[in-house]
Amino acid sequence: MASHFADRLSEAVKKKSTPLVVGLDPVYNRLPEQIRNNPHMNDETDVAASVDAFFEFCSRTLKVVAPLVPAVKINIAYFERYLWDGLETYYNLVSEAESLGVEVIGDVKRGDIGHTAQAYAEAHLQNPEFTETEGIITPDAITINGFAGADGIVPFADIASEQGKGVFVWVRASNPSAGAIQDFADASGVKMYEKLAEAVGEIANQSKRLGASGYSNVGMVVGGTSPEVTTALRQRYPKCWFLVPGFGSQGASAADCIRFCNRDGLGALINASRSIIYAFDDPKYKDQFGDNWEKCIEQAAIDAKMELAKVRV
Repeated sequence: MASHFADRLSEAVKKKSTPLVVGLDPVYNRLPEQIRNNPHMNDETDVAASVDAFFEFCSRTLKVVAPLVPAVKINIAYFERYLWDGLETYYNLVSEAESLGVEVIGDVKRGDIGHTAQAYAEAHLQNPEFTETEGIITPDAITINGFAGADGIVPFADIASEQGKGVFVWVRASNPSAGAIQDFADASGVKMYEKLAEAVGEIANQSKRLGASGYSNVGMVVGGTSPEVTTALRQRYPKCWFLVPGFGSQGASAADCIRFCNRDGLGALINASRSIIYAFDDPKYKDQFGDNWEKCIEQAAIDAKMELAKVRV
């Protein structure tokens, strides 16, 4: 592993010629029928059957998208509901993605202060050093909740730096009601998300966080569905990588999202989840590839790459 997350990310984006990230958010009743009808995986009420179905779907999806994208984002929430079996599957998929040569972002959105933040950081960023944990690794980066301020960010950033990994701090969400809270302004007109971005920027710009690429291993999650209020963050924090959700099913356009890239074409990862991993439900792809769900996903990823490339400056 290279010593700095942002340097690896920069090289990966250049190598794959795209900022596209594919998110894995598996829901059992949306999996392909071929998987749900498998006699070993056809009982949604059976934890083992469900997580086996998840692993089958996600591991095959990873093999399809890994040659196309620089990174994947695995959302731990969809696995945690299956308790320890789900968590085992999550970590197995992290290892699977790593073996395919893509950067892995664990969408865990943990956040706290002091010793608790330290424990969260060690759990989700530090590769295990316990006996009998050989082969188990944690993601290359994780998402965190920074609403506790610097006290809730620095413990994660420090562990990330020690491990050659990264963190993306949730600054501005992509959901419609986020503005009611995150756009709330103080007496001087500064919005809540801007104050949070300022706290993140101060940590990210520390020299010890910067790689040879000039980018920090501390980035921000900034929703692509609110470009009119958040694009200014790109100019203010040029050394931060932005993880940009909202492209595809949430309604953000390629143009909405691509504006978060710097002039060098780097600095932003644009995530699409459901619009790609469930492409086999879209008549556009189903009519073309029939029951070959992997080809549907592959073509959806290619189309998303092309859509971003068309609007890329």
